[in-house]
Amino acid sequence: MTNGPRIAVVGASGAVGEVMLELLAQRKHPAANISALASARSAGQDVEYGRKQLTMEDLADFDFSAVDYALFSAGGSVSKEHAPRAAKAGAIVIDNTSAFRYDDDIPLTVPEVNPGSLDAVGPGSIIANPNCSTIQMVVALAPIHAAVGISRVNVATYQSVSGAGRRGLNELAQQTAGRLNFREPEMNAFVQPIAFNVLPQIDEMLENGYSREEMKMLWETQKILGDERIAVSATAVRVPVFYGHAEAVHLETREEIDIETVRELLREAPGVTLLDSDVTEHPTPVTHAAGKDDVFVGRLRRDLSHPRGICMWVVADNVRKGAALNAVQIMEWLEARSSATVKEGLQA
Repeated sequence: MTNGPRIAVVGASGAVGEVMLELLAQRKHPAANISALASARSAGQDVEYGRKQLTMEDLADFDFSAVDYALFSAGGSVSKEHAPRAAKAGAIVIDNTSAFRYDDDIPLTVPEVNPGSLDAVGPGSIIANPNCSTIQMVVALAPIHAAVGISRVNVATYQSVSGAGRRGLNELAQQTAGRLNFREPEMNAFVQPIAFNVLPQIDEMLENGYSREEMKMLWETQKILGDERIAVSATAVRVPVFYGHAEAVHLETREEIDIETVRELLREAPGVTLLDSDVTEHPTPVTHAAGKDDVFVGRLRRDLSHPRGICMWVVADNVRKGAALNAVQIMEWLEARSSATVKEGLQA
């Protein structure tokens, strides 16, 4: 037992919840106590926490007054019901769903990009984790926007099936096996076959012809970067990859900047690994992103169709950096701030 924070992971039986626990163990987080919470259906089952096993507790009966941080990743309806309850009990809630992202009073945070959004956060607060595809893009865009401003982004995403949870992972595996054995695919997680296919729709379609997943990238990019003038047009595509999202990003800057300066900005940017020296090996979900913490950038080049245009290829592990790690990093940032405040008080 330590004097560290008390943490609850909500949705511990899900793909993101499991990675949250994995990260806390890998990073040797000095937690005083970690509670794994799930629905009544999963309560009583064990989940891995490093070399230990945690027995999952029923979320509905859990007392959040015994918790400092509650990391939620159990679906929007669960967050809407239980996150306010946890915050009212005094916990700092970090929510991985879209339930609170567009509330003006709730910070939408990527620690490498806008840690200042956490300045007013204290016990009883809710913080929103952005969408996985937005997180990796803004980590790459932020240093460029800070230097010369970005006026427009056109992005096509190639998103893995893990973005749809275990159902998506299982469906790709089952359909792949079925196709190789000349069986017709059965659809459950997706409305069309995903094995050996690409699906140009993620989430529901809206009246403007864009999917909600695509509009998230507009709404969230503007909020995170604090600039409603940034225009974003996205095409979100599901591809038959288990883990890791890729994005072809085309951006236009407000001021001129040479490509070598962009290269240096990305090399120095926190959370970015630039792979731009080898003309034959480029970052991919399987060979670089899966299981890694960083956002990988490659194919950096000048856009020949626009005088201030820049093109890049951005890859990251959507479950890790796009969800679990970002939440853990937010918590670690708040802990570091709290420790610094205590130290200053002792020195005063």
